[in-house]
Amino acid sequence: MQTNDRQLSDLMKDIECGNAQLPDFQRGWVWDDNRIKALIASITNNFPVGAAMFLEYGNANIRFKYRVVEGAPAQNVTPSELILDGQQRLTSIYSSLYSQNPVHTRTEKGRDIHRYYYIDIEKALDTGADRIDAIVSVPVSRLLTANFGRDIILDLSAPDKEYEQKMFPLNIILDSAKTFVWMQGFIQHHHNNSIITQQWMDFQGKIIMAVFQYKLPVILLDKNTPKEAVCQVFENVNTGGVSLTVFELITAIFAMNDFELRKDWEVRKKQYFSGELLSVISATDFLTACTLLSTYKKGGTVSCKKKDVLNLPLSEYITYADLLSEGFLEAEKILQEERIFSAKDLPYTTQFIPLAVLCTLLADGNRIRIATIKHKIRQWYWCGVFGEKYGSANETRYALDVTGVMDWLSDDTRLPRTVQESFFNPTRLLSLQSRLSAAYKGIMALVLKSHCQDFISGREMDFTVFKAENIDIHHIFPASYCEKQQYDRNLWNSVINKTPLTYATNREIGGVAPSVYLAKLEKSGKVAKSDLEQYVSTHWIDVACCRHDDFREHIISRARRILDEIEKATGRTISGRDSEEVIRCFGQPLT
Repeated sequence: MQTNDRQLSDLMKDIECGNAQLPDFQRGWVWDDNRIKALIASITNNFPVGAAMFLEYGNANIRFKYRVVEGAPAQNVTPSELILDGQQRLTSIYSSLYSQNPVHTRTEKGRDIHRYYYIDIEKALDTGADRIDAIVSVPVSRLLTANFGRDIILDLSAPDKEYEQKMFPLNIILDSAKTFVWMQGFIQHHHNNSIITQQWMDFQGKIIMAVFQYKLPVILLDKNTPKEAVCQVFENVNTGGVSLTVFELITAIFAMNDFELRKDWEVRKKQYFSGELLSVISATDFLTACTLLSTYKKGGTVSCKKKDVLNLPLSEYITYADLLSEGFLEAEKILQEERIFSAKDLPYTTQFIPLAVLCTLLADGNRIRIATIKHKIRQWYWCGVFGEKYGSANETRYALDVTGVMDWLSDDTRLPRTVQESFFNPTRLLSLQSRLSAAYKGIMALVLKSHCQDFISGREMDFTVFKAENIDIHHIFPASYCEKQQYDRNLWNSVINKTPLTYATNREIGGVAPSVYLAKLEKSGKVAKSDLEQYVSTHWIDVACCRHDDFREHIISRARRILDEIEKATGRTISGRDSEEVIRCFGQPLT
């Protein structure tokens, strides 16, 4: 990597002739008119506008499709460098300070417009004025109008009118020959007036020369820089705009073989990934899963780290993409069977990746539908959730779990890593206070999976009810009641005291004691006493504790039941249920 300052004029010449171009993954130019004016103001003030990053072109391992900067005339030219970071600034500078064509930009509201940029000589020399006020943009007609076009407030449609208004066209500021011609016309127009001549000399020295000598810091990556390093370096230096993701890089690499990855993903996303759960899967997630699948199929080292994804051959992507898409659909069905219905209730987006790969691998012979195999897949999944294993450093775990689960399916003694390492501390229940935690979401899914029923209607909270009845998580002993009783917030606001309820039922409950709202529901005639008690019990709630407003026993009873259900789901015994820590937190063992 090299870092050096380059003359702005030299950079613009490189863009003009095609020596500097954009890799195809770079998005279109999007800066609006006001932002361009602010950039010009900074440059004419000799203020820094940030560094650019280039990649030396010619690496056999990084074959990007490339394109010229918007407005550049170069055709069929192989670049010597690619612009990785700084596209917006460099395109804005080229279009406004170098190109003779009008600048294609936008208003603040996003409307497409075309503009030429000028600098007001007198305002630019006024040390008390804000430089941005000296930068003026005009339409292609070079007329600024008011009153719906009926009144002309600035006419720059001919050189004489530019001279008269003392408005210097910025698209010639880096061309000394054109600037000299404009200067001659300007001074002659004002009859060689000494004051005007001195004004021009000041303007030339303070503004034109400042821009002509302006230097931009450039980081140049050597052409032998590995793909993963290009991606990492870009992420480190890029502070705005579109980040350089693995997907963007592979899009450019595949484009060299005339394969439009972005278009393929857009079609695939619409066809496969528009569901409630699958909508969370990104293009990079899909490529990671595809790499995981392809390396497993090869029979060698299974890996899906960034460098592996960047080396995914197009042929393997084409081979596995459709199969993997079906695998993601199957994974979504499994999660829905486990009563995970919405993206906000998904414990880990990341665990979706190995789950989908496993579903793809087990699609052969429809093995994923075999009960014993599906049971192990579920057990592994819940071990990941309650062991809270998919929060970080996931690529290694993806690979170990895919190989581990596949081995486990043929040999019961070979437990995958996530199953082996799964551990749930009973006191963790108290720190699960919101749905930000994977284990919190997992417990609520297990409650739904236990065929819990609505307190009033008795309807089981399946997918249809979940969507139709606006089900959310609510307190069993209501929050306002617990606060009035001055119960420990760590207890009443924990997952232990929460359950899925419909919006209508939660409104009926209100903020009163359980004994009060149960009696209220019975007296309303909406549900019989015996039915109500049955419905409440399906939520792992001790009805007697609610009848007697016994908050302490309610917490103990439900905590024990939750731990029992976690053990069933994970197939792992929860140790420490009678530890000193548990007794200190709960007042008694949870055995």
